[in-house]
Amino acid sequence: MAKKVVWTERAKGDIRALGQQTAMHDLHCLARFAATEKGDVKRLQGIQPPEFRLRVGDYRVRFSDRGDAIEILAVQHRREAYR
Repeated sequence: MAKKVVWTERAKGDIRALGQQTAMHDLHCLARFAATEKGDVKRLQGIQPPEFRLRVGDYRVRFSDRGDAIEILAVQHRREAYR
């Protein structure tokens, strides 16, 4: 069963700032992850409550898992994602 995807205001702004082709690719990969829970996902170290990142090409989607929903926290280029 697919998880619900909830967006923060910051994440909405991040995805709007991307080019259309990049944004559509990121959204497609995120939808696939929400449906199957398969993808390049890692837990971020030293962050409480736990956060995860989904690798989508040169972009990283940071999110938290709330059980039945995924809360998208940010969508950033890899050079900016871990600062």
